[in-house]
Amino acid sequence: MEILKSKLESLLKELPEKVDIEDVIYRIYLLQKIEEGEIDIKEGRTLSHKEALERLSKKWQN
Repeated sequence: MEILKSKLESLLKELPEKVDIEDVIYRIYLLQKIEEGEIDIKEGRTLSHKEALERLSKKWQN
């Protein structure tokens, strides 16, 4: 997955002057996952609340 440079620049501007590299990596990871979710929504790859509950209940019963 690719992230736009402008989004990375915005992310970096939001961070404090001193930041752990783990925090930067986590925020990039989070940004990537949000973008993937938005693409899934646009392409109709979603579940209804009922479908999600059914899938989770089956998973937890095994």
